[in-house]
Amino acid sequence: MATQLTGSRKRKAPAIEGADASSQSEGPLQPKRQKWLVTRSSLVYYLKGREWGARGREGLQGFEGELGGYAVQKLPGLLRERELSLGTLNKVFASQWLNARHVVCGTKCNTLFVLDVLSGQITRIPLMQDREPDLAPAQPTCGIHAIELNPSKTLLATGGENPNSLAVYQLPTLDPVCLGDRNGHSNWIFAIAWMSDIVAVSGSRDGTLALWRMDPDIFNGSIAWHNDTGLPVYAHIHPMHVETLPRSSTNSSNRKVRALAFSDKNQELGAVSLDGYFHLWKAESTLSRLLSIRLPYCRENVCLTYCDELSLYAVGSQSHVSFLDLRHGQQNIRPLCSREGGTGVRSLSFYQHIITVGTGQGSLLFYDIRAQKFLEERASAGQDSFLAPTGRKLKLTCGRGWLNHDDLWVNYFGGVDDFPNAVYTHCYNWPEMKLFVAGGPLPSGLHGNYAGLWS
Repeated sequence: MATQLTGSRKRKAPAIEGADASSQSEGPLQPKRQKWLVTRSSLVYYLKGREWGARGREGLQGFEGELGGYAVQKLPGLLRERELSLGTLNKVFASQWLNARHVVCGTKCNTLFVLDVLSGQITRIPLMQDREPDLAPAQPTCGIHAIELNPSKTLLATGGENPNSLAVYQLPTLDPVCLGDRNGHSNWIFAIAWMSDIVAVSGSRDGTLALWRMDPDIFNGSIAWHNDTGLPVYAHIHPMHVETLPRSSTNSSNRKVRALAFSDKNQELGAVSLDGYFHLWKAESTLSRLLSIRLPYCRENVCLTYCDELSLYAVGSQSHVSFLDLRHGQQNIRPLCSREGGTGVRSLSFYQHIITVGTGQGSLLFYDIRAQKFLEERASAGQDSFLAPTGRKLKLTCGRGWLNHDDLWVNYFGGVDDFPNAVYTHCYNWPEMKLFVAGGPLPSGLHGNYAGLWS
């Protein structure tokens, strides 16, 4: 159900793809040099080729793809951490890059803020309020569990002051656009996915999926943005379709939607529920359920991601990541075990053939789907030798962050100060070769936070 966009809102193709086919018949001034560049697969010759304007050549384009794959494979081992201070905020649950410098985050204490990763400055974003807040009081123990940008990065969807409501902001200004607080969810929103630039779906603890359509007139300027006092105003909307998860025969009371992932290529929506099931819908003007299957590991299935290139879903559970390739049966890739003491897989992301795993023990693991093994640490065998694999799994361990030393910490956790921070969220900025990681202490009663920039 993709929606046609106007040309002014489409993203421009990267400049690196700007050359055309006519460059292959560019006159006799440098024929030998150009041919020599194309036939060599070297980073030096690739960069020289770009400098001389040969970047559109077929050979260089192929090498560019190889270089990208090489960078994906090697970058995790080169990353180094720089911790970022978040003051006394409690547990970052969601994050997304807005640009090369700013990340937007949502916390358990129901705070939406933009973090400048260079200066450390935090800018809080006002949350949208329900039209009738007394009917659905805010629940501060829930917080903001999801932040998602639409494909053109012109809209941002997250939770409102009432965690049951869907809030949509315009980018890059973060002006409020609309709030889905009418006839939507009766419990907290845990997951959001965009299916087009103006259609989003939200998943809730109440066991429902809600399909929302944003009226383009609202954010194209035909509706007033501010009232007479200069305060921003926003529309109050209702979902165009609500779908309820099927009840399982084993755990019908725990069919809470925990994570969503959308396949743009297949126009399908995947969902994971806490009763241990994976559900798949065809995404059209409504959601039509295609299948529901029981997952091999059904404890704490809290995260889900999808890789369009591999047509593969990955589900994170208490100690495993399960892979679902629905083209060739339900599961034809063996699950991977995080081996992190049963603290759970808390965040997942795909990029090409590498999946990044954030754990409850404050570590990041990297798994190569093609090789079906974890990336390994590399150590120099000698001063003049290349880095050689050590046989040890590559693991990045996050810093200590901040922990509130309150009465609960003293009385129930014995004043232990060394609690690992669960990696509840991570997001890559691949053009800048940076990784933002955030979270907080895993025990629900502890108050603390962690944020770090890995580059």
